[in-house]
Amino acid sequence: MENIKRNRILAIDLARGISVLMVIVVHTLWIYGDIHTQSETWLGSLIHFIGKGTPMFLIAMGVSFTVSRNQSVALSIKRAFYILGVGYLMNFLKFILPVLADIVPDNFIAAYGWTTPVTIDNMIYMLGTGDILQLAGVSLIFMGIINRFSKSKYILLVIALLIVIGAKEVHGFRLGIIGVDYILDLLWGAEWNVYFAVFPWFSFILIGMFFGRWYKEKGNNTTYLFNKMGIAGVFLMLLGGGLCYYSFEYHFGDYFHLGPGGTLYLAGFNLVLLWLVNLFVNRIKENKIITFFYYCSKHVTTIYVIQWVLICWGMGVLGYQQFGVTGVLLLIPFYMVLTLGVQKFLLDWFLLDKSSKKRTIINKRVTVQKT
Repeated sequence: MENIKRNRILAIDLARGISVLMVIVVHTLWIYGDIHTQSETWLGSLIHFIGKGTPMFLIAMGVSFTVSRNQSVALSIKRAFYILGVGYLMNFLKFILPVLADIVPDNFIAAYGWTTPVTIDNMIYMLGTGDILQLAGVSLIFMGIINRFSKSKYILLVIALLIVIGAKEVHGFRLGIIGVDYILDLLWGAEWNVYFAVFPWFSFILIGMFFGRWYKEKGNNTTYLFNKMGIAGVFLMLLGGGLCYYSFEYHFGDYFHLGPGGTLYLAGFNLVLLWLVNLFVNRIKENKIITFFYYCSKHVTTIYVIQWVLICWGMGVLGYQQFGVTGVLLLIPFYMVLTLGVQKFLLDWFLLDKSSKKRTIINKRVTVQKT
């Protein structure tokens, strides 16, 4: 454990592990909770509040990137294409395969404004859905380039601020060219084919990179890092909250297409959350629950993919938005256990078994060579 502490920021790992589990809670509500449950019950309000923690994952991503050993442009691009590949594979598994298997409920298709049977154009649209993995993939390209050519941490804040201010102004801009418009949608789309556009969501990652550089400048002082996060968080919450109060429609709009005030408020809110997570880490001895969250953090990408695929495939049996509060409360632990079961007993077992066999083969070769 001591070796882990020397090389990791435990509060960041814990926050990331908690975030990916909360994603299961949010997605279960979205897919299975009926409209009344989502919009007019205590459970819907609570889970939508939990969903506001997504920027914490992005800030953590920025910090982790900055403190990692290899930050070259080439590696960033390589990782970007890997994450993008995983993202589109996830879309294929969670949307296209169920459509081809004819298990997608009609009311799910109707929610897109389509009618059955699903067309090729419909499937292409679903395959291209911009999820958080698409955001992470595109952002990694920018992160590598910015990190290569900008050594001042304050440049990161300037770029983040420009994105915060400018995102609303370029939302939905297109050139009317097929393919090019899709790329522009990934950058600043205003429609529902992209949920996490780079503008403004990349600003959260840049904020994380800023604090990551500050952390390194201060000799990897964790206490200093999170205290500064807490102070900055309160300031940004007050500033962003004030702007939202002044004009909620412009400054917040909806969660996926934030304006300047909403972006600043959520950045502040999640910085405060990270400060609180660090307080928790410093005051609680490591136990099985904490270790479990670290495990989830380590496997955040695969857990994210698994939960989405399982939840979407489950519509073939359970239907789309058919459950009230009690049903959603029962489905949340069910999908958590199912997701972690697939991760632990299928992926972990398979990968560990494969790795073990590979080591055995290498050891045998070494033994033969020595003989």
